[in-house]
Amino acid sequence: MTDPTSNQPMRPDLKQALDRRAAILDDARPKAVAQQRKRNRWTAREGIAALVDAGSFVEYGGLARPAVPGMSGAADGVIMGTAQIDGRPVDLLVYDYTVYAGTQSAINHAKTTRMFEHAERHRLPVVCWLDGGGARPHDMKVQGRGSTPTFVVFARLSGLVPTVGILPGRAFAGHANLAGLCDLLVATPDSAMGMAGPPLVEAALGVKLTPEEIGPASVHVASGVIDVLVADEAEAIGIAKKYLGYFGGPMTPGEAPDVAALRTVVPDNPRRAYNVRKVIDGIADLGSVLELKAGFGRAVVTSLIRIGGRPVGVVANQPMYLAGAIDSPASEKAARFIQICDAFDIPILSLCDTPGLMVGPDVEKTGLVRKSARVLTAFANATVPVMTVVLRKAYGLGYYVMGSQPLEPAILLAWPTAEYGGMGLEGAVNIIYRAELDAAAEGERAALHKHLTDELKRSNTALEVAARYLYDDVIDPADTRDILIKTLATLPPPPPRTTRKRLIEPF
Repeated sequence: MTDPTSNQPMRPDLKQALDRRAAILDDARPKAVAQQRKRNRWTAREGIAALVDAGSFVEYGGLARPAVPGMSGAADGVIMGTAQIDGRPVDLLVYDYTVYAGTQSAINHAKTTRMFEHAERHRLPVVCWLDGGGARPHDMKVQGRGSTPTFVVFARLSGLVPTVGILPGRAFAGHANLAGLCDLLVATPDSAMGMAGPPLVEAALGVKLTPEEIGPASVHVASGVIDVLVADEAEAIGIAKKYLGYFGGPMTPGEAPDVAALRTVVPDNPRRAYNVRKVIDGIADLGSVLELKAGFGRAVVTSLIRIGGRPVGVVANQPMYLAGAIDSPASEKAARFIQICDAFDIPILSLCDTPGLMVGPDVEKTGLVRKSARVLTAFANATVPVMTVVLRKAYGLGYYVMGSQPLEPAILLAWPTAEYGGMGLEGAVNIIYRAELDAAAEGERAALHKHLTDELKRSNTALEVAARYLYDDVIDPADTRDILIKTLATLPPPPPRTTRKRLIEPF
């Protein structure tokens, strides 16, 4: 074989190295490619090619092989290295399902730990392609194999760098553990995930189950484990790229939406619901909205957006569910989202329309006392700017935890439709005017209650509350985007950091 750079015979040692490297590529592994086609899946290297900027991938550990004698497998089932995604450096960890079902082994654990330590040292975002069945049982026989630091090192990345998990197939045991540690988890509808796969479930419970019966995507969407459900690998990669883009600072301002439409989003009838996503779409740059955990904690919408090119995190009450009352799932979802924004210095926009915290014996069984406190704790300890816009209801502790005056938002605005109250006004009337209501005749009580409630509402409209200086301003909804852009422009950039600012709770 001739060296193309010199027209001289190639040195045997160089030829051997080049041949070994070529043998791990897809072109040299037609059976592996065929295996993935049967699963209707891309190969690991196809995933990398679609994810990263062309020509930017530098592989680490590609020549590694299984530790057990007699076993073989390209890169020992993990393809990893550095690359650029839309010009930003990242570390990649991609499990290859064609090598022993993507299982974690003694050697590829060492590789994985190396990559995570690299990300920690150089503060690089990490993208994990999690397609595998947990630990490789064969490696229990490897002499000297002990517990791996892989998961500990990955956990140390929390709040230090953004971490993204893509689940295009199955993730069990160790793979599910990594998935649970990721800030963002994107999955396909036919994916499955669990803390143990079918063999261990059968051994523990005596029941034979398929992977999809143990932990289908639908279960993990409803529980909040999966952040974004996508159609296929291509869409998963698009979401991963979009998510990482919010952590790169300002971009060229995007196209503005039809802001005039915001004037009619909130219905004239205060009892009618509306979809707060229309408000978010009416403020954000077109095409810049990425909602997280849409199927969980539905009383709150959490989205990453751009406003005039600036990344912003949105926490919004959703009147379409529980009338916007904050329950335990919504509290958990909002609190963790606030932590992500704060950890990476992304300003927060709070869109408030809540009658308060959810009430009643059933909700108390869910631990709302503690879980609602998580939202307040997250907001109260965040150092990023918070901008609050009251759209309609601003009642009780629900409003208090959603960016009220005591939380010192950078700006506190209200729309003309805003209502204010230290508690729900109907309930307040029952307390304030109990004697009058008790004294009223049975047929007159309801009319008296309505009259007193209306009186209380008139003294707590947006304009009346602004007159008591509980809002910075009452604005035309169509001006919301422009005012937020101007406010963001006045806020100083965060100080440079070389250490972690805060941890992000896994949930």
